[in-house]
Amino acid sequence: MTLATLSRTDNLLDRLAAIVGQKHVMTDVSDMGAYLTEPRDLFAGRARCVVRPGSTAEVAAILALCSETGTRLVPQGGNTGLVGGQIPGESGDEVLLSLKRMDKVRELDISSNTMIVEAGMTLLRVQEEADKADRLFPLSLASEGSCTIGGNLATNAGGTAVLAYGNARDLVTGLEVVLADGRVLSNLSKLKKDNTGYDLKHIFMGSEGTLGVITAAVLKLFPKPRSVETAFIGLTDPHKALALLNLSMKLAGGDVKTFELMPRIGIDFVLRHGPGTREPLAEPHAWYVLLELTSQSDEGLSDRMMALLEAAMEEGLIDDAAVAASLDQRKDFWKLRELLSDVQKLEGGSIKHDVSVPVALAPQFLDEVYAAMEAHIPGVRMVPFGHLGDGNIHCNISQPIGADKDAFLNRWSEVNDIVHGIVAKLHGSISAEHGIGLLKRDLLPGVKDPVAMEVMHAIKKTLDPQGILNPGKVL
Repeated sequence: MTLATLSRTDNLLDRLAAIVGQKHVMTDVSDMGAYLTEPRDLFAGRARCVVRPGSTAEVAAILALCSETGTRLVPQGGNTGLVGGQIPGESGDEVLLSLKRMDKVRELDISSNTMIVEAGMTLLRVQEEADKADRLFPLSLASEGSCTIGGNLATNAGGTAVLAYGNARDLVTGLEVVLADGRVLSNLSKLKKDNTGYDLKHIFMGSEGTLGVITAAVLKLFPKPRSVETAFIGLTDPHKALALLNLSMKLAGGDVKTFELMPRIGIDFVLRHGPGTREPLAEPHAWYVLLELTSQSDEGLSDRMMALLEAAMEEGLIDDAAVAASLDQRKDFWKLRELLSDVQKLEGGSIKHDVSVPVALAPQFLDEVYAAMEAHIPGVRMVPFGHLGDGNIHCNISQPIGADKDAFLNRWSEVNDIVHGIVAKLHGSISAEHGIGLLKRDLLPGVKDPVAMEVMHAIKKTLDPQGILNPGKVL
């Protein structure tokens, strides 16, 4: 580092405070603690400071300053990411940029069915603001009360409604992004059709803050469903679950919003550790499906659900089912699904995989993983669950009862090799919706087309030539 550079960086904190105000620059370790670890406790970092801008202009000024001084910066939304992409490294010289203060609705356009929101707004509040306007924003995640829309877009989040509405990338018409040098790419377009060259917004969604900082987005809104029917279904195996999915699409078509697959052991975990939970059906079943239909019509959906379940029963696809008779019962069904991730940590070590395969091959994937893991680690407890409707299985593997937790978790890499090997054979993906971050960065070159990796590096070098944006993540 040259003397000139030192002179520009030794007063960095004062210059950041001049941009956002002294109270929005945190330097005390105890104040920064909540920003420096992530939900799974797999990654912990250090930071020079946490800076909390309140506007796009402030973000632009911060990035211009970091570019001038060569200071590395890590953007962070709600800090709910599961691959470490939002956590700084251990050097302690990075600035952590928290976008939580940027939480305004800039515009709500009912006729265009769009809403312009800032990146720090929580997903739950986005949903609530849409609901006030009698509209639906369909992205739905278990962490929606704390995750932010900027983080959702930066990781191209999926969730439980992808089957009907697509993932985060499908729910945006325009973005505002601050580039590494402080320039603002302003493309807050509400247009459904715009064929004027490269669609730049897609470069930044899923880039995990390595190419620019998303500060605002134009979100697509949809008519709010007038009726909802939710069923909790017991069945024998994933093969019958796939047949049920195909039957559901045939008989209910566009009304199918959610199709979630869960194993009995996962339900056992939730019933054991989840407060206020109870058995969904009269008897236990090997597997379960949470099926939800929605409609813009006030009438007829209940009949379609019952006709679907009766047809499935006649074809021998399901063993039992319960349809929620009230909002409380619907919430009880969803609680069984939403707690699946959290309760696993109470059962010891859990090696987690967020993978996807072609929908038609999901049962084969599960058959092969079950056989391979039982042969490799006798007594291992398989807890795969997730979005069968779009082929995304959270293939989580809990330690055998009585096993040493640390010893089990130390086998993460060898378990990865087995699971990801099956995924590769079936032409799937090692990251369906959580991203790459730190957790899967070193795995990416082994599964990504070499030319695609070259293009990604070229884009990174063009947009962030100094490598100051979220260094060490993704690439």
